[in-house]
Amino acid sequence: MYEPIRAKSVHTMAGTSSDFPHRSREEELDIQLAGHLAALLAVTDELRALAPSDDLDTAAARLAEQVARLRGGRTPARTSATATAAPHLAALHRRAHALAGRALVVAASRADTAAAILAAERMDAHAALLEPHELATH
Repeated sequence: MYEPIRAKSVHTMAGTSSDFPHRSREEELDIQLAGHLAALLAVTDELRALAPSDDLDTAAARLAEQVARLRGGRTPARTSATATAAPHLAALHRRAHALAGRALVVAASRADTAAAILAAERMDAHAALLEPHELATH
């Protein structure tokens, strides 16, 4: 009924070596977590440009430290946002809250306590600056 397979599989069989490098699950989670924290850092920098505060300055420094740790000491790229075309602050806080939530999920999966605590603190900080119904509707 079916014709037998005559050629070798194009897929790598378990236990054989391949020509491309593989990353472990932990390395993949590190990359993902660093990406979420770097995105949160970018939004935090935007918020700092629009509404400077000591809390945001401290958060940005802590986020940059965590991203550098996860990237093997490489400091994250930073932008200096200007307040010329100021987006709505609530939208930035919603975006930061969502990014912190994603970072929290990955940090918990990776069992990275420092990053999880930082992400949870940032979620709380951004949620406190929004109306309670704003987070529920978006």
